[in-house]
Amino acid sequence: MGKKSSLKDIFSRKLRENRRKKGLTQEKLAEIVGISTHYLAMLETARNFPTADTLERLCAALEIPVYELFITDPSPREEMEQLRQDIVNEINQTVNKAIKQSFAEESKKKKKQ
Repeated sequence: MGKKSSLKDIFSRKLRENRRKKGLTQEKLAEIVGISTHYLAMLETARNFPTADTLERLCAALEIPVYELFITDPSPREEMEQLRQDIVNEINQTVNKAIKQSFAEESKKKKKQ
């Protein structure tokens, strides 16, 4: 299993991803938010962490909700495991339903006899 990412690491990666997705340079985003380019670079490399006020301004400039900078996407392995669990659950439900139906039909046949 890989090393778990710290909150700072997740934040810095998501900040950089969202800035790039928006098509902004570090210089432009820093200007919009009212911080130095150096400070933004420190945020994007997990060497610093923003205040609540700066966090809100960053999100406003990127047009995203604050939580977007703190959620992680599941790894392909986690997605496959979830899919496997969903399939197993669906099979179990289908089998249980078929068994109940079969017992109900058998019970009806016996009552008719």
